Amino acid sequence: MSGNPNQPIIIKRKKVVKGGGHHGGAWKVAYADFVTAMMAFFLLMWLLSSASEQQKLGLADYFSPTIPFVDATAGGHGALNGDSMQTKETMAQTGTGGIADMDGGLSAGAAETQALRDLESALMGAGGESFVTENAMRHVITKLTDEGLVIEVFDLPGAPLFRDDTEVPNPVTQDIANMLARILAIVLNDVAITGHVRAGGNDGTAWDLSTSRAGRMRLLLGQGGLATERMARVTGKANREQAVRDATSDRNNRLEIIVLRSDS
Repeated sequence: MSGNPNQPIIIKRKKVVKGGGHHGGAWKVAYADFVTAMMAFFLLMWLLSSASEQQKLGLADYFSPTIPFVDATAGGHGALNGDSMQTKETMAQTGTGGIADMDGGLSAGAAETQALRDLESALMGAGGESFVTENAMRHVITKLTDEGLVIEVFDLPGAPLFRDDTEVPNPVTQDIANMLARILAIVLNDVAITGHVRAGGNDGTAWDLSTSRAGRMRLLLGQGGLATERMARVTGKANREQAVRDATSDRNNRLEIIVLRSDS
């Protein structure tokens, strides 16, 4: 059988694909995971930078492995109106702070620290009780130190604690003192009061004014129900220790009410 000499010749070429040229885009997945992790990291940093000191302390407590947790009974209606967070044997309102047996419970120092933290939580929770306390709490911050729980009460723009450069308290200062006297009754620790004023006047006036304001707060706390025998000391530090860099700022007009540790 002879072929047609005019018929075209068709040549089929088979395409051969060699391996190793394509990796499935796995690097894109890894890169996306990296970018997501970085976004989460920067979001965490932003949240931490905007959190208050109390919120940071709460986060630190939550993740701290050194904080003991044992069974406790929830308390009634008032702040800390019930058992301590550590043990069923003692009540937070007795001022003993929940000290358990030394064999397997909390040490005295750890129990006192927790009692001060409970006090701090009660104070921070007082802001939601009424408009008056909410307005007063704008002037208050707290921090826990080696000396004890420091409750700092300070001037705000347009809302000073005292009238002009005197020791005459404004109504908000009376409200703060009443609130503090009520909450400080949770514990039995001694209390110290220190007055500070901003720079601007002469040193003699600053010393007298800071001391007078600390003394007036002592009287206000006493009128609110705080026992006189719990007052360990009342001092004034003039303008020697400023809270902010601008020494003339009204923010430096402040009082520190310190709930002292038993070994202070």
